[in-house]
Amino acid sequence: MSGHSKFANIKHKKEKNDAAKGKIFTMIGREIAVAVKEGGPDPSNNFRLAQVIAKAKANNVPNDTIERGIKKAAGEGGGVNYETATYEGYGPSGTAIIVKCLTDNKNRTAANVRNCFTKGHGSIGTQGCVSYMFDEKGQIIIDKEECEMDADDLMMLVLDAGAEDFAEEEDSFEIITDPADFEAVEKAVAEANIATVSAEVTMIPQNYVSLTDETDIVNIQRILDLLEEDDDVQEVYHNWDE
Repeated sequence: MSGHSKFANIKHKKEKNDAAKGKIFTMIGREIAVAVKEGGPDPSNNFRLAQVIAKAKANNVPNDTIERGIKKAAGEGGGVNYETATYEGYGPSGTAIIVKCLTDNKNRTAANVRNCFTKGHGSIGTQGCVSYMFDEKGQIIIDKEECEMDADDLMMLVLDAGAEDFAEEEDSFEIITDPADFEAVEKAVAEANIATVSAEVTMIPQNYVSLTDETDIVNIQRILDLLEEDDDVQEVYHNWDE
């Protein structure tokens, strides 16, 4: 089985995130607040919170910062009420972009996201205008160098746990699941003591778009960079084949 591995992109993204920890801490704090509000402060009984904690640790967020965030979110009153907001639009040459946000002010966030698109000569579209080009899937990325299990054994492990697909790339393994089966597959990987580079429910493009015009490349990179700098933006998905 094979697929389009995101390993290189994830490593690149993490390097950029490491250079902007303030942004990561803000993102994690908001995700903790939403997860605790939805499922309580105990990660053993709140899978979403457990996933946020794992994400925080992968990005070197200190344990005391995580614990403070959970306690603050679990406290009564005084907390900021974050809402989810999703925006869809187009980059250069019809590239598709989905932006997921957590915000306490949707008007501010909408204006900021629109501005990011405009500065990169893109445009915001209506809800659903590009999401049909993506599939919502659970995606687990494993660094080959960090995995002692044989590829065939790993493939059988995750397929038995409910995975849809297993791809062996040059430097990584990629596991794809239906969102409903993601938790079971991720748990099977964790119980086998296999470290992951990334484990999340994400939006995977059905097809990728290559850009050859230098102006287009500069513009889409500008859109993505501006979105990444915005504290309200949690995730950005696109079909540009970088």
